[in-house]
Formats: sequence, structure tokens, C-alpha cells
Amino acid sequence: MPLGIMINSAAIFIGGILGAFFGQQVSEKFKLELTMIFGVCSMAMGIYAIGPMKYMPAVIFAVVIGTALGLAIHLGDKINRGAAWMQKPISKYMKNDKLALDQDDFIQNLVTIIVLFCASGTGIYGSLDSGMSGDHSVLIAKSVLDFFTAAIFASQLGIVVSFIIIPQFIIFFILFVLAQFIFPLTTPDMILDFKACGGVLMIATGFRIIKVKMFPTADMIPAMVLIFPISWIWANWILPFL
Repeated sequence: MPLGIMINSAAIFIGGILGAFFGQQVSEKFKLELTMIFGVCSMAMGIYAIGPMKYMPAVIFAVVIGTALGLAIHLGDKINRGAAWMQKPISKYMKNDKLALDQDDFIQNLVTIIVLFCASGTGIYGSLDSGMSGDHSVLIAKSVLDFFTAAIFASQLGIVVSFIIIPQFIIFFILFVLAQFIFPLTTPDMILDFKACGGVLMIATGFRIIKVKMFPTADMIPAMVLIFPISWIWANWILPFL
């Protein structure tokens, strides 16, 4: 069962509802400083995932080549356009008449949160890891962060945030199912390198959250696919000659 995905979706839904009704009573200073903690937690999750890494050169090569590929095909821009397309039916039926934001800011922030919940490196890595190994810990840890993130955004955008779980669940469930077909083709070492690659994305996400450096995390997503063949090639073709 996609337990981690279900928990993640439930956390966003409940956090969005609570934030819509009670979020405006929380000070901006509290929201800002709590967001900083989200970034540190994301980095901690990334460091934990990188620790058991098997082949460091393969992981580094996959991250560099994967990011270059993402930048070359403008993957980040495509994801943003996809989020803008998804927000249209949501914002159409859920206006922000009672909120302080004007319509342009409302749409821009809504697109941002759709990307964050539906196309983050942590979510994609967690869904694939959950499907391949049955380990839901990444998605469960992400759920804690997403609960408060949803509440903070819902204090600005309203209950619309809760309904982002519809595209989010669909995307993560598809990844979960695909991962179960990928897993039989992998080795334990490839899985360790895959987790380490995901850890790099989580650290980059942490830097983005605390706004120290805006890493192109969406463009880094191809690394999550390339790590499998690169890790296998390194172990079987390159390492024997070293």
C-alpha cells in the first residue's frame, strides 16, 4: 500500500484546513522562523540518505549530468507551466475574495505551492523509494514538514491549498507504481546510490527553503533516473579497471 503517500496527502489536507481557519492568528515572525527550521530538517534528511552511499563518483556524475540535462530541456520551466495549468480549475472555483492578496499574487503563490507539493525532489524520491523498498520514512518525515507548510500557505491562500492533494496524490501514486516495476531490475548498491542522489536533492531543497541559494531542484530531477544506469556501469564496467 502507498501508506507514505496517503499520510503525506492527509497531512497537506488537514494542514490546509487548519491554516485557512486559524493561520491568520499566527504572527509573520513565527511563520518565517518556522520555515527556517523546515530547511534544516530537509538538509538533515538529505544527510541521512547520503550516508550509506556506495559509489560516490557515480552519484556525483548522475547529479551533474542529470542537472545539465534538466537545464538543457528547461524541465523546471515546464514544471512551472504545468503547475500554472493545474491551478486554473482550482482558482476558478475557489476565489480569494476574502484574502488580502490580489489575484495575480494569489495565482503566483498557488503555482509555487503546487510545484512544492507535486514536483519536489523530496516527494519524487520518497515516492520512488516507497515503491521500491517499502520504506515510507522519507514521505512520513516530509508529511510533518508539509503539514506546517500547508498551514502557512493556507493562511494566505485559503482552503484551496488542501485540494492540491488531488494532483499530488495522482503524481506520487504513479511514481509509486512505476517504482515496483523498476525495483526487480536494480541491485542493493544501486538502491543505496539512488537514496544518496535523493539526499543531494533534499539538501538543495533545504537551501532553497531558507533562501540561502536557490538551487534548480526541479532541473535536478533527471538525476533520480540516471543514477541507476550510471551506478551499474560504474560497478561493472569502470570499477574493475581501477
